[in-house]
Amino acid sequence: MTKSLFEKLGGKYERQGNYLIPCLTVPTEKEQPIGTWGQRHLDYLKQYRKVTYTNLLTSGKLNAYLADIDRQAQERFERLIENMKQSQGITERLKEENALEWTGRLGNIRACAREIVNEEIIFA
Repeated sequence: MTKSLFEKLGGKYERQGNYLIPCLTVPTEKEQPIGTWGQRHLDYLKQYRKVTYTNLLTSGKLNAYLADIDRQAQERFERLIENMKQSQGITERLKEENALEWTGRLGNIRACAREIVNEEIIFA
């Protein structure tokens, strides 16, 4: 019996009853921690970009990709917050003088930065 292309490329079959089932495995990849941003992007990929998700998963690159997205998003989020704080004059002095106003303005900045990161990185 001649070998199939799958067998020529190093694949093996397993007999189950009257059928030969290919033995397929996903390449192992180094586990990296994935934060909130990476989890959000993973949910987005699963729901709206199924082909990209499947390609990354089967190539063994999904975890590294999500860890990179998480790192990029967190860095962008922190930069945006610092830039917005400087441009709006939110300082430690304001925090000492009026903590309630400082908290409200900082919360607003964080919400704006979160929306920007979602639009630019997570849901792009």
